[in-house]
Amino acid sequence: MAHPNAPLNHVVQQYLDYLAYNKRYSPHTINAYARDMQRLIETLEDQGHGMWADAQADTIRDAMVTARKTHLAPKSIQRILSSWRSFFTYLLQQNLVKLNPVDGIRAPKSPRKLPNSLDPDQISQVLNATITSDDPMAMRDKAMLELTYSCGLRLAELASLNVFDIDLTDASLIVTGKGNKTRQLPIGRQAITALKSWLQQRGQLKCHDANALFINHRGQRMGVRGIQMRMANMAATHGQHIHPHMLRHSFASHLLQSSGDLRAVQELLGHSNISTTQVYTHLDYQHLAKVYDKAHPRAQEKTPLKEKPDHD
Repeated sequence: MAHPNAPLNHVVQQYLDYLAYNKRYSPHTINAYARDMQRLIETLEDQGHGMWADAQADTIRDAMVTARKTHLAPKSIQRILSSWRSFFTYLLQQNLVKLNPVDGIRAPKSPRKLPNSLDPDQISQVLNATITSDDPMAMRDKAMLELTYSCGLRLAELASLNVFDIDLTDASLIVTGKGNKTRQLPIGRQAITALKSWLQQRGQLKCHDANALFINHRGQRMGVRGIQMRMANMAATHGQHIHPHMLRHSFASHLLQSSGDLRAVQELLGHSNISTTQVYTHLDYQHLAKVYDKAHPRAQEKTPLKEKPDHD
């Protein structure tokens, strides 16, 4: 346990270790927390504070004013406040502070941005394309696209998949998502076909990572950056702009439009909070109008409004 007079960065490092080993957060998440904690250290040092107990609500408010002046996006400020709030909660548990100075401080609201998604025809244009070459990497890319859309995977989830996570007989996979939580997902028929073709090719390649489902030409596990580039290149050849998260958005939107089952989509996406899933409920007006016409008992009695005469 850190001493109340311990250097600021020493306590932060203990907290980051706690997130890594106790909470089992991913390296990407740890790095994000580290950046937010460094900003907090700089805030305290700029105000002449040397201990975490010196931090007060005014300290945090001043930091938020500075962040707004530098035109930091509202969503970034929200994330920073959330990180700081969690950190001071940890300090309270360690008896290093007597209060959480972030409590009661509200982050600016960010405009609600709907996720980009493709319509089924655009998705089909890319996924139904026939692979004309016998390049194993092309078969791998096809399998990655199919699997991402079939299961609504996050990019990091796709990159971390292992061969033994896939059950071709049962047409399912086990994926480890955020917070190290696992979930079982069904795999569609087209994705199964693409996976079988890729696994057949993979078995003939020199492989330095026996577990990795998707490997590069050097036989190493593909990283998120490599997957992004390959997907973008494959989609571009068919006149589409696609990135992995767009496929996830499309997966969620198409399932919701077809089923309307928000809870099921929440489970498939691996969202711990259903409010996160609700952003995908943006259905286009024509779809909503069709649902209304079909379901509302008095929908058929609608009459169009008469146009008012112009008086110009």
